[in-house]
Amino acid sequence: MPRTPQEPGTVEPAAPVELGDLATLKALAQPRRQRMLEHLTLHGPATSATLARALGLNTGSTSYHLRELARYGFVEETDGAPRPDGGPKASAHRRRWWRAVPGDRRFPPRSRQSPAMRQVINELNHHAYAADVELFERLQRDAPGGDPWSDAFSYSRSAVRLTLPELREFFEEYIALLNRYKRPDAETPAGARTVLTRFFAHPAPESPDGPVHLTAPDDRRETDPS
Repeated sequence: MPRTPQEPGTVEPAAPVELGDLATLKALAQPRRQRMLEHLTLHGPATSATLARALGLNTGSTSYHLRELARYGFVEETDGAPRPDGGPKASAHRRRWWRAVPGDRRFPPRSRQSPAMRQVINELNHHAYAADVELFERLQRDAPGGDPWSDAFSYSRSAVRLTLPELREFFEEYIALLNRYKRPDAETPAGARTVLTRFFAHPAPESPDGPVHLTAPDDRRETDPS
C-alpha cells in the first residue's frame, strides 16, 4: 500500500551534523563546488565530464573539485548512472561516477563562530542566497502559462512573535515536516517532481524605542493576484 505523506517515512532522517571545522567550510564555500553539489543533488549521479558540460567548466577543474568535496564528505563515488527504477547502473569504460551524500548539515550558531569562520560562512551564504533568488525569479518568469506546475511557486512573508527557544523549535518542526515527505525512489508517486525548498527566519530590526511590531502579516502565495 503506498505511503501517504502524513505517515512516517521509511527513510530514516539523518542526525544533524555541525560543520564546525574551518577547512571543511572553506572547501564548501568555493562557488564552483557549490554549483556542482547543487547539480548532483538535483539531477543525481554524474561524471566529471557530464558536470563540466552542464556547468560550462573543464573536466580537469570538475575532477579536482569533486575530489575536494569527497575529501570532506560532501560527495562520494557510486556505481554509475541511475536506472529509471532508481537503482544503479554499471558505468561504461569504468568512468568515475559521483553522487551527493545526503545529510542534515548545519553551521555553528553565530555566537560560536570565530571571526575567520564567520567570514567564510558570510561569503558562502552570500552566493547561496543570490543563486536561490535568481533561480526562483527566472523559473517563475519563464514558466509556461499552460503548465499546471506554473502555479507551484509558493511564496510567503510573515511575522510572528517568538522567544528564542520557540524559534529553535519552529525550525526543528520545519525540518521534521520536510523529512515526512522524503521517501525512497520506488515509493515516489508518478508525476512527482523535485521541489526546491528554502527557509530563513531572523529577528526584526529594533528601533531606538524597542522592537518593531509589524501590524499585519503578509502571508500569501506568490501566484495570488495580491
